[in-house]
Amino acid sequence: MPADRLLLIIEDDAAFARTLGRSFERRGYTVLQASNQEEAAAHLKEHTPGYAVVDLKLSGNASGLACVQMLHAHDDAMLIVVLTGFASITTAVEAIKLGACQYLAKPSNTDDIEAAFGHIAGVAELELPARATSIKTLEWERIHEVLVETDFNISETARRLGMHRRTLARKLEKQRIK
Repeated sequence: MPADRLLLIIEDDAAFARTLGRSFERRGYTVLQASNQEEAAAHLKEHTPGYAVVDLKLSGNASGLACVQMLHAHDDAMLIVVLTGFASITTAVEAIKLGACQYLAKPSNTDDIEAAFGHIAGVAELELPARATSIKTLEWERIHEVLVETDFNISETARRLGMHRRTLARKLEKQRIK
């Protein structure tokens, strides 16, 4: 782990960001907070954090993946953890490709995030699931893959998937992860 304990949290939910920030401060981190990519870029002009926690879906349908890319370009040694309530294999792979060290589905707590900072290398002994992926899971992952491609534009995602926008909205509401 880097010697400095400066952490940048990029999260548009102010209450969650504040709670997460306080929790990390109690653990000895100095915390900077940003609600979007522009605020994060402003922090990077003055600071070089060793750690970052990035929400995948920011307000205004902005993607946290762009933030991951920016943070990695600023300092490729920064340990970046992506948090999301909209987990999919596609977004996980893209986050790792862009420079994140870990990808966690919400709800995740400070212990999970701090463990993710320390768990950089992969684990070859991971137990593989006994059954194949279900059709519903594959559909869900494809929907999220197209959502990321369209920068979370519901209408454009529905058009690319060949379904009505309201049908897509219902599917997203039904599968919401809290």
